[in-house]
Order: sequence, then C-alpha cells, then structure tokens
Amino acid sequence: MPIEDLQIPTADGQADAFAAFPDDGERHPAVLMYPDGFGIRPVLRDMALELAGHGYYVLVPNMFYRHGPTPLFDLPAHIGAEDRPGLMAQMMPLIQAHTPERTLRDADAYLAFLADRPEVAAGPIAVTGYCFGGLLATRTAAAHPDRVAALAAFHAPVAADGPEAFDRITAAIHFGHAASDLSPEALRDLNRELDAAKLDYTSEVYHETIHGFTMADTDAFDPEGLRRHWERLLPLLERALPGSQAG
Repeated sequence: MPIEDLQIPTADGQADAFAAFPDDGERHPAVLMYPDGFGIRPVLRDMALELAGHGYYVLVPNMFYRHGPTPLFDLPAHIGAEDRPGLMAQMMPLIQAHTPERTLRDADAYLAFLADRPEVAAGPIAVTGYCFGGLLATRTAAAHPDRVAALAAFHAPVAADGPEAFDRITAAIHFGHAASDLSPEALRDLNRELDAAKLDYTSEVYHETIHGFTMADTDAFDPEGLRRHWERLLPLLERALPGSQAG
C-alpha cells in the first residue's frame, strides 16, 4: 500500500500533501481526509493507510501550507496534556487565519487534483475530517454538493458556520461527537438543524470520549471510540461511493 508525497497547486501556492492508495493498477473512489489541528504526522499516515486498504484513494493535505510545509510544529511522539498549551498557542493563530474563503479555494484545488489522478475513479468523492478538519470537510461538502456524496466528521465543530451551511449539503453524513464536546441539549439542537435541512445523516455522541478521541498519539485517544469511528465511516463510504470495497 504505497504512500505518495505530493505538491498540489492552489490559488495561494503549493499545498504539500500525501496520498495512500491500493497498489493494484485500478481506479478507486477518492476520500479527501482533513487532519486535526496538529496536522500531518505518523498517526494520520496510519489512518490513511487503513482507509486505503478498504479500496480508496485517500488524499491528506496540509491545511496550513500557507505558513510552511509539514511539520509546522515540533510535535512530540505522544501529545500529552502538558504539551497541549504550548501547541495550542502555536496552532490557534493558524486556525483563526484559515477563513471559510481559504477553505473553499483550497477545496477547489483538492477536488481538481483528484479529478485528474489516474488512480481515482470517476464519480463522486467523500470528505472526512477530525477536529478543525471536520469543519473543513463540512464546508467542502456544502461548497461542492455535486461532487461530495459522503461527509464524515469526528470531534469537530461542524455547526460553527450556522444552520444555513447544512442547507447546501446533499451528501450522506455521519457526525461522531466527543462526549466532552457536546451536551445532550446541544446534540438535540444540532440534530434539529440537520432534520430541518432534510439531510440523510447520523449524528451521535460517542460514550465517555473526550475531544480528540480518534488520535492514537494523544492522551485523548479512546480505542473504543476509534473502533466505533471505523464502524460508522466504512459503511457510509460503501453506501455512498460506487465501486468501493469497504466492509
């Protein structure tokens, strides 16, 4: 299962990225995977390889390429509670600078890149993301309803752009929330907005998880939460993307 390091031309420069995909000479449905705020690192490569093993071309971009190539931060091998304050102080200005307009310019570039790849099958794609990357995935699905057939986001502020953002989405959706991120009342409010937009969705809190539960290189990691993430993500992709081999 190869990993290919890439440079993707965008309206604002070259975005470094990588792709994982089956090495079988066939075309496969594409998944655009946005990392969490800590960015591209070994755990993201492991997750992309896992997903590629189910029959997908998985593209993972450096969301913050305008500030430099990966790695942008001096990340420890394991991100503990003591590391978070310093890393968050570096990360938050980058997140705040990453406006919806930047997201959409980049999404245009990533989707154009995928459309030209010989390893990618014709037809719709999926987007998924973690933490801030889940918001970017949601924005991408809203901006490209004709291209995005599946949207998944985990421990992500998916409602940050307001309920009107959901009105533009046509993709099948799964939102997996951390228990520390969303109260029962907030979950009910979010799901009412998804109902009002007449979306095909599941939106649920993963029991006893905290923000970042999918990331095995952090103190937030929850193995049961990650397992459940795969149990929700893979059937969603299999249903939405023709030619997938998930299961």
